[in-house]
Amino acid sequence: MFLLLFCSFLLGTCYGQFPRACTDDLSLSTGRCCPLWPTADGTGSPCGEAQGRGTCRQIQPDDSPHSPSYPYVGVDDRERWPTVYWNWTCECRDNFYGFDCSECKYGYAGPNCTERKVLIRRNIFDLSWWERRQFLRALDESKTTMSERWVIPVTPYVDFLTNGTKPAFANVTTYNVLAWMHYYVSRNVLLPDGGVFESVDFAHEGPVFLPWHRLFLLLWERELARFVDDENFAIPYWDWRGLDGCGDVCTDDFLGATPQNISGLLSNETVFSDWQVICTRDDEYDALRTVCDGSPEGPLLRNPGTVPDYSTLPTWQDVLDVLELDQYETPPYDRFANFSFVNSLEGFASPDGIASVRSYLHNAVHRFMNGTLSSVGSSANDPIFIIHHAYVDSIYEVWLRKFRQENAPIGHNRGSYMVPFIPLHTPEDFFTLTTDFGYEYDYLIVIGKCTVHVRFL
Repeated sequence: MFLLLFCSFLLGTCYGQFPRACTDDLSLSTGRCCPLWPTADGTGSPCGEAQGRGTCRQIQPDDSPHSPSYPYVGVDDRERWPTVYWNWTCECRDNFYGFDCSECKYGYAGPNCTERKVLIRRNIFDLSWWERRQFLRALDESKTTMSERWVIPVTPYVDFLTNGTKPAFANVTTYNVLAWMHYYVSRNVLLPDGGVFESVDFAHEGPVFLPWHRLFLLLWERELARFVDDENFAIPYWDWRGLDGCGDVCTDDFLGATPQNISGLLSNETVFSDWQVICTRDDEYDALRTVCDGSPEGPLLRNPGTVPDYSTLPTWQDVLDVLELDQYETPPYDRFANFSFVNSLEGFASPDGIASVRSYLHNAVHRFMNGTLSSVGSSANDPIFIIHHAYVDSIYEVWLRKFRQENAPIGHNRGSYMVPFIPLHTPEDFFTLTTDFGYEYDYLIVIGKCTVHVRFL
């Protein structure tokens, strides 16, 4: 065991998708997602302005030129997010937060959101029996409970363009809203001429990968906490470095055993064997000129370690090597970038920074599972997604504390609003420390202004 000391200067400084309150005809026709708070005169106060919570503000989308790899304008509802649906959203004051300013920013609590709080994300194997059961219960209840706050759009944007169809929305469970988000941000574009454009992704293969998933996990963590009524609930992480196979994570005591069969079906002894996945049929959606509508599409599948080139998990040395890359991103700012920390951690380049057709680190774990987790659009259906990405986020945190803001991400989309989050956030907002968002990893101990990174070798 040894200590690595990284002196840090703490930076100062969410919610997402489609709020049910903003999908009525009036909100969509006026382009306003500014829900009313009750007032004494009955007129209502947008964003709780009368209560000092927030103000309804016009959105100023980032119109910086994007990469020529996306040659279209005005053919997809994710472009210039979220202006296809709304041009006005709530801008919350002080530490208030949410699409209607009814909540607190991450890292704050109390009736006026003035109390600082820090959640501790721990290794899933260090949870007590009760803590583990609480996490599993939150997952299953979120999977089976219809979301009261969120809906998903089920009308292809191409239908808006060609025949003026109004967007329709579907009710889905809380977990499925989150699984859908990961599909939505990465799905193909249906073109007005009948074609399909596949080379687009608003959360992967570029600088936004780590900030986007940091916000995504914060949202997921808060949603799960609602199901256990525990404001101190934190998602665990899975430290997969050098493990011999999927290990205890793939047992019925954790996230479901995978018996030795080629079907990939989970053990009947785990609740996850009853789960139905959504948003897994990209080719079918494209052929039918439609989009995922949240309908069940079959069981969760896993067959870990059975892909010849990805039969083992990334190693300790892989993680040490990627943390030596001191540039967050490098030209051409995509999956072909060399010596880019974000591209190597995502796994489109080797841990020492050379772009490759082989998958490494984050991507290699997805490939290793050989099932639902292995496709970008469907991967969030598998709860292993959460604990895997929590560990990836912790590696991002180690890098931030080591290299800090002199290597801030660059690129044309730094100021673009991240799809599909409401309230709005840019990638730049999440290029800062976890403590600014009210959470910490148990193996990164902050003492004063220095970080003590403890590793066991």
